[in-house]
Amino acid sequence: MRKTVTVLFCDVVDSTALGETTDPEALQGLLARYFERMQGIVERHGGTVEKFIGDAVMAVFGVPAAHEDDAVRALRAAAEMRDALPELGVRGRIGVNTGEVIAGTSERLVTGDAVNVAARLQQAAEPNEVILGAATLALAGDAVDAEALSPLTLKGKHELVAAYRLRRMLPPAERRYASRFVGRHREMSALHEAWQSVRQEGRCRLVTIVAEAGIGKSRLVAEFLSSIEAHVVRGRCLSYGDGITYWPVVEVLKQLDIQPGADPAGAAIASVLGESTAPVTTDEIAWAVRKTLEQAAGKEPLIVVFDDIQWGAESFLDLIEYVALMSTGAPLLLLCMARPELLERRPGWQAPVHLDPLAADFVAQMMPPEVEEQLRERITRAAGGNPLYITEMLAMSSAGGDVVVPPTLKALLAARLDQLELHDRRVLQCAAVEGEVFHRGAVQALSQEPAVLPRLASLVRKELIRPGRPQLHDEDGFRFRHLLVRDTAYEALTKRERADLHESFAGWLAERGRGLVELDELIGYHLEQSWRYSSELGIQKPLVQAAALQHIRRAEERAMLREDYRAARQLAARALALVPAGQGDMMLEFDLVDSLAMSGDIERALVSVAAAREREVARGDRAAELAFVVEEELWRMYAAEGALVGQLEGVLDRVEPELEAAGHDLGLFGLYFARAYVALAKGWADEATRVMERGLPHCERLPPHCLQYALRQLVIARDQGSTSGSEFIAWLEEWDSRRGTKTRTPRRWRALARLGHTEEARGLILEMRRQERELGNLNDAAHSARFVADIERLIGDLDAAEAALAEGVALLEQLSRYSALAEVYAHHGLALADLGRIDEAEAALARADSRIDPGDLATQIVLSRCRAKVLAGRGEVAAALEAAHRAIALADETDNINDQAEARADLAEILSADQRPLEAAGVYAEALSRFERKENLVMAARVRSRLEEVGSTGHPSVAG
Repeated sequence: MRKTVTVLFCDVVDSTALGETTDPEALQGLLARYFERMQGIVERHGGTVEKFIGDAVMAVFGVPAAHEDDAVRALRAAAEMRDALPELGVRGRIGVNTGEVIAGTSERLVTGDAVNVAARLQQAAEPNEVILGAATLALAGDAVDAEALSPLTLKGKHELVAAYRLRRMLPPAERRYASRFVGRHREMSALHEAWQSVRQEGRCRLVTIVAEAGIGKSRLVAEFLSSIEAHVVRGRCLSYGDGITYWPVVEVLKQLDIQPGADPAGAAIASVLGESTAPVTTDEIAWAVRKTLEQAAGKEPLIVVFDDIQWGAESFLDLIEYVALMSTGAPLLLLCMARPELLERRPGWQAPVHLDPLAADFVAQMMPPEVEEQLRERITRAAGGNPLYITEMLAMSSAGGDVVVPPTLKALLAARLDQLELHDRRVLQCAAVEGEVFHRGAVQALSQEPAVLPRLASLVRKELIRPGRPQLHDEDGFRFRHLLVRDTAYEALTKRERADLHESFAGWLAERGRGLVELDELIGYHLEQSWRYSSELGIQKPLVQAAALQHIRRAEERAMLREDYRAARQLAARALALVPAGQGDMMLEFDLVDSLAMSGDIERALVSVAAAREREVARGDRAAELAFVVEEELWRMYAAEGALVGQLEGVLDRVEPELEAAGHDLGLFGLYFARAYVALAKGWADEATRVMERGLPHCERLPPHCLQYALRQLVIARDQGSTSGSEFIAWLEEWDSRRGTKTRTPRRWRALARLGHTEEARGLILEMRRQERELGNLNDAAHSARFVADIERLIGDLDAAEAALAEGVALLEQLSRYSALAEVYAHHGLALADLGRIDEAEAALARADSRIDPGDLATQIVLSRCRAKVLAGRGEVAAALEAAHRAIALADETDNINDQAEARADLAEILSADQRPLEAAGVYAEALSRFERKENLVMAARVRSRLEEVGSTGHPSVAG
């Protein structure tokens, strides 16, 4: 079992010289007294002496059972040992360190680096000095006064080790509460009701607040006591030590300043206080304490607070129940706090008040408003409504911005699980292998317990797990109350156990999980974990490795197909880690690059593709190398400040003969995809269609998402080329019918809007953009902004069109997609000019100008249109007309009929505004003809209306 323990080493200084100057018999007696004293101190503080090594003592705190305060116990023992050394006539060095070990091996109690570091710290100490490590100090917290030393160079450690000198142990600090007190209205009312009853009826009441550590027992009591006026005394049960049975009673009696009298009660009290050695029975003590408390309460109402009574001795618990039952005639409230273990020991304990985890609304109120949403969600999920967990994780996360489990919480949870019966603990660990949510059948299969349901019921009663909704048919579902409990149970498993259990669970899930949507991802994950832990132990499992790769690859391909690029990039990276050393996987490399770029991390995409290219160079695979050259050049162009269409075309001309000769499907698919991109940039949409269709046979031999990429290029090409709107939609429907798919593209919705179905198209495209954002497909969300704007413009909402384009600009800037920015800046400028915001339009035009690529004809057209509108808005008609004619000339070099129509409509508007109605009418007619050919019926109707207006007013406007 893996455990976190605290190890203590104590060694005698100058033992050789001591042997030279001391008679052997005397030395033997001295060392015997030394060992006996050291062992007694260790065991009194709850530690275990593993062995004596020469003159050294090695002790472990945390085995066989862990305690939440093992580090504090070890340091208290170290301080006591240090103080005892002079009394024994020897000098010694002491080292204390905390860390993860393997416990319970056949040769020794614990094995691990933590043991070696403790020994090295002891060797670095000065005589009669205690040195402790950083982990021990973190766990001890306010209980210790320690002085930082210069980091130590320890044998066997590559890096310097932080170390501290123990000065002294400190008394328990008064608890401070940094977080808000929220919820607990019902429990607070119960306390006030009990107190009111005590005062009005003049009798004793026992109220015990029961909850796991951290739920807020102490905070509730503190808030209650601060809201009333009362005489309050307190006692706390200790978790270990000699003579602790009546420790909390002694604390209370001292606070009441009791002076024992000569009567029988006084004699018993004197015995409890250690002021008398006269023998007294437990019954006499209970009777005397009751009388004493009644006497104190007779003077003024009294509240006696006993904390951590789950650690109380049976005699002490009997005393509480006796006082509560028998006390009369005095207003006395016994207010106790306990963990659930109390009710396991005493199922019939009087009317406990159970304190449940905080509800989600109250958890949210505990967190400062500045905590970002993702961190807030992770802490909420991990903490499970436990205020202590929330507070501690917030404190640990404030520096790094991530959820870090404080070592004190780990120790607390480990101690709680160590108290479980062996079979219950095994069941919990097997459940942890499946995850936060688990199933009875899986636990049964992994634990091989003959009857697992009683074990699970026991864990439910102990509030470690709770029933949950099963994800599998005919199964009982459970979930951990806190994710931290699951993690603690899992971390106690050795790596060999984890490897075996993950593999076994994958087999069980393969049989029982048919029908789960994410079955490949789930099975792949567990096989991946099995392979990883086995590899760390030097155990080769090639069959597990191959199966894990197969399942994760299938999951990755599905993620790419549904365009969930955030998931795909993680799955691709995990799958590549499973590819055997010396082998490659081009498809996974390509997918990793594409998913990185499409989810916004284009810099990492370029690093990844360059590394993949270099690996193929080293392998001598020329075709694969050239395939990555095309991929790298394509993404480099996307990321460039100025698009590099001409440079990309030159690369494609250079590599095409070799890729064709090799018949490399993936390389040729990438080549034709890039050629289609170049053709589209030049405005040759029909050529792009022909090129991309040449690539389709290669796509058929690749994973389905490659065909989806090809379809994306074909959609763009057919939409922008000479295909009419209805033909375009019919082609999409035929494609979907053959493939059994439903192609979701903003171009479909824009074509639908152009045909007159504007409101339907708006609803469909806005829903698509919502899903793009949810999936993290920021690249798609950025580009679909163009089409949202086009549809809003067709509807006539120019403000909404401008807002959509502004969002598109912001997303592309965030993604550093500089090549795409020029086009979107230009479209944004058009929208601003249509609204009459000429200065802003000119600024957008300038930004587009700074990034435009001369080879990108499609963007040049939009840029010229924008410039014409800006100049017209400034009254520079001649220059505006020149820019408008340039836009027409550029559009006529392409087969983009809609661009040709839009450019002519812009020119006609300028001519009409310049009182040239006949020329305007002719140009409007040309625009109308092209809108009708493309079946942009909304704009055709609008231009037709303007044609009619020219004869009457001479001043039509088609912007809206």
